[in-house]
Order: sequence, then structure tokens, then C-alpha cells
Amino acid sequence: MAMYEECVQSGQWLFQRRGWLPIAGVALLLTQVGPVPGTARAIPVAWPLICLGISIIGLLMRAYTVGCAAPGTSGRNRGGQVAESLNTTGAYSLVRHPLYVANAVMWLGPLLYPRSPWAAVVLALVFWLYYERIMFAEEEFLRGKYGQAFVDWASTTPAFLPNFRHWTPSRIPFNLRVVLRREYSGLLLVVLLFAALNALEWWVSFHEWRLDPLWAWALGVGTVVATVLRGLRRGTRLLEDRQPAAEP
Repeated sequence: MAMYEECVQSGQWLFQRRGWLPIAGVALLLTQVGPVPGTARAIPVAWPLICLGISIIGLLMRAYTVGCAAPGTSGRNRGGQVAESLNTTGAYSLVRHPLYVANAVMWLGPLLYPRSPWAAVVLALVFWLYYERIMFAEEEFLRGKYGQAFVDWASTTPAFLPNFRHWTPSRIPFNLRVVLRREYSGLLLVVLLFAALNALEWWVSFHEWRLDPLWAWALGVGTVVATVLRGLRRGTRLLEDRQPAAEP
């Protein structure tokens, strides 16, 4: 089997398991949390807030990409590739894989939190290899389905590093319902991870299991918001797209 086919095949395997495979990276990240320098019995808040801000930027990037994506695209499906149309405007006019760029920014915050350069570099490389294979699989699928249209778009749009000179406004209006319906789990993941990092930092620094009020508040709000949105998605039609009324 040629290397290209191997990359595509491994990418398909990773795509179907992308929901739980990053857990290994989280486990490695948590092992890098070290004690707080100095003698003060407190966890500095400035650096963690900077890291959280980076992750929020990633979440906002995901929200814009998902909110302006055409129906039947940019989903969280894991059984196989789905693309009812080829996205080429909005975020997709800057880069071919805007959701993975957003994921990279979202994960950069927790990676920087422990202040461990080697761990950040190693995990960033693992992240790149992991998503590179998935991108191979996705692009092979799009090439097979859309042919020359995909080739033309890919020839002028970079895979991962955005080119802002090619910006084209999205042809799809931003849909907040889609974002609320699909992205609450990302918010919950971020607050859970930062709360875990804070609790672990307290333990390795002072041998005490606790959360700073900021992270306890963030965890509580994030959990409530995610729970409410999940309930609305599963039990009501409030987050579904409104269909136009039938003409008489």
C-alpha cells in the first residue's frame, strides 16, 4: 500500500475515534502540572486567565465556523465523512480546515497552563500528526465527491495556516441555533479541563484538594449552561432550525 493510501486509511480510523483518543493527551498534560513557585499559599491567576482567554478564542472560532457552515457539513459525525456541499466561503476561504485550526487554538490554552515547554511541544507535535491524518482522509473524501471544484478551491486555500488575503464573506448567514445545539460540549470540556488543572495545581503545591472560587464558578456556570442546552436539544425543538411556512 502506498504511503498516501496509508495516511488516508489511518486518518479514517482516527476520524471515527476522535471523540476519545485525545484523552491520552489530557492524561499526559495533567502529569506536567508542577508546584507553584514561592511560599505564598495561593495559586496565581493571571497566567491561567491568559490561557483560558486563548481557549475562548478557539471556541469563538469554532462557533463562527459552525454557525456559518452549510447544512450537512462541519458536523461531529464519527461514523463516516459527510459533506452535503463544499464550503468555500467564510472561514473556509481562509483555510481548508478551520475547525481543526480552532481546535488547535482551543487546546493551546491548557497546553500552556503547566508552563512546561517540552510538554507543550511534544503534545503540539502529536496534535499535528493526529489531525494531519484526519485531514488526509477528509480531503480524499471531498476530492472524490466534488472533483475539480475541490481541486480548484484547495489550490488557492492553505490547509492549516490561514491566508487572510483570500477572505470571502460567508454565503450562509450565521445561525446561532446551530452553535447552541452543537458546541456546548466544547465549552464544558474547556471549563472541566481548567478546573482539573487548578485542582491538581493545589494538590501538588499544597497537598490539598480544592478549587479557587474563579474556577469553581466557571465550572458551575459551564455545567449548568451545557446541561440546559443538552436538555433543550434532546427534549424540545427550540434549537432546531425554523422551517419556512408552507405557502397556501
